[in-house]
Amino acid sequence: MVPLENRFRTDYCGLLGVGSENRFVRMGGWVHRKRDHGGLIFIDLRDHTGICQLVIQPEQQALFNAVEHLHAESVICIEGTVVLRSPETVNSRLASGEIEVVVSSVIVESDAQPLPFPVADEVPTSEELRLKYRFIDLRREKIHENIIFRSRLTAKVRRYLEEREFIEIQTPILTSSSPEGARDFLVPSRLHPGKFYALPQAPQQFKQLLMVSGFPRYFQIAPCFRDEDARADRSPGEFYQIDMEMAFIEQNDLFEILEGMFKHLTETMSQKRITQFPFPRISYREVMNRFGTDKPDLRIPLEIQDVTSLFVNSSFKVFASNTKEGTCVKALVLKGRGGESRMFYDKAEKRARELGSAGLAYIQFRQEGPKGPIVKFLGESEMEILKKQLALETGDVVFFGAGKWETTCKIMGGMRIYFADLFELDKDELSFCWIVDFPMYEYNEEAKKIDFSHNPFSMPQGEMEALETMQPLDILAYQYDIVCNGIELSSGAIRNHRPDIMYRAFEIAGYTKEEVDSRFGHMIDAFKLGAPPHGGIAPGLDRMVMILRDEQNIREVIAFPMNQQAQDLMMSAPSEVLQQQLKELCLKIDLPPVKEGK
Repeated sequence: MVPLENRFRTDYCGLLGVGSENRFVRMGGWVHRKRDHGGLIFIDLRDHTGICQLVIQPEQQALFNAVEHLHAESVICIEGTVVLRSPETVNSRLASGEIEVVVSSVIVESDAQPLPFPVADEVPTSEELRLKYRFIDLRREKIHENIIFRSRLTAKVRRYLEEREFIEIQTPILTSSSPEGARDFLVPSRLHPGKFYALPQAPQQFKQLLMVSGFPRYFQIAPCFRDEDARADRSPGEFYQIDMEMAFIEQNDLFEILEGMFKHLTETMSQKRITQFPFPRISYREVMNRFGTDKPDLRIPLEIQDVTSLFVNSSFKVFASNTKEGTCVKALVLKGRGGESRMFYDKAEKRARELGSAGLAYIQFRQEGPKGPIVKFLGESEMEILKKQLALETGDVVFFGAGKWETTCKIMGGMRIYFADLFELDKDELSFCWIVDFPMYEYNEEAKKIDFSHNPFSMPQGEMEALETMQPLDILAYQYDIVCNGIELSSGAIRNHRPDIMYRAFEIAGYTKEEVDSRFGHMIDAFKLGAPPHGGIAPGLDRMVMILRDEQNIREVIAFPMNQQAQDLMMSAPSEVLQQQLKELCLKIDLPPVKEGK
């Protein structure tokens, strides 16, 4: 990095080294630390490249007077000469640790007042205070590096996609509201009283229309807005995604592009390693059976096993009654954990109940024989078959779940995650996988009808023939998720670009042609005028940075995030507006009554 040479700066703090000896330099930055050693003052000057030590010698009385009362984080510009440090004073923790700058001139550009929390020392600070003074928080080394990392990663994404003939196109921020998906952020229109724009939850319809417009490959680092609650991996209000769409592609074409991009980012931006390349592809049915979730962390060395067939004729009625179609019996084996204390099993059962189970059956295989609450219900032959199928040995324990297939899978998947703490997972290992073959439909127990299970605009596998000849719950869709270490990075699909298939797909879910036209007529009209086969995906940029930077909270990789209550404490947003502004928009505020005690 070469600085602009002007009256403030000829060099950056973190880029000076032995090769800079005897050079005259000008530098600007923040006072990171200041130390007075009995007349000799040392200042650690910091800019975004790092830290450089400044020396102000005792005979320089005017300089002493200028800096002796400076607080940390004051902004100064200096002139001086680079000299080598003596061997015993070299600081190996700094990139510039072999040199220092003997100062000949100081200008105080901004004398900082005492700070609400220190920058130089990583002391525990409440999130509320950090977000209120985010501009100070961003000076701290780790989060400052996170934001720089994010910028570099974004640039690499752009270069990677542009080299593969993707065209970056910006789509509208003010658009129409959609009743599907999450809650919209609405923007009132001044020119059209009583009507509202919506901030886009995603550029989904626009990017599909770009394919209809003849653009072969689109991408955008897209801002998305959803009025939903915060989570550790989701920022309330807004987030960014690497939005992509491609025409004339099949599912495998998109997988190849994405896998190459994640491999490139991992190898060039981190010390992490990808476990398996190409990424494994696991069907929805298989992933639920093996891991109990469609967001599996493949690093956890546990898999759920199906033992339904063992209990078809069992005298243990609790298991035997769950061997019919739509039900199952699942097992989870912990090797070498059969001798754990009673508290271990009590805590595990408590967690199972929290996940919705009525309890947690288990069998410990001890030296003196099997032990556990269900042993008395199982015959000797059943026990032997169970041991053989699950490869159980003395010292092992097996946990069971039984009930409806999906519910049981999810409960056992939750227990698999619960037991993950027993293993030391490698944080530098990235276990990507694709989840494919999602069911097109599901049965809505509450409404007693067939519903779409995922994205209604996905192309069904088998297209019209599948819709006409197969049972709805057996139809699969060209839908896919990409997952890494238990975090879903994105969902995507090969789109349904044919109006005839779309009408039939919605008909199965109980929608009339008139209802489809009313809700989605503009898309169908576009498809009637020549739409190519197309598909896409939109990996979360924030989540990708989180994974590569080993951050557990998404707010650590966003420059100006909101808090968990969707408030910007620094800018005091959301805020009240002037009555005149409301009048221009033809709006009146109708607040709910204040509850007593509030």
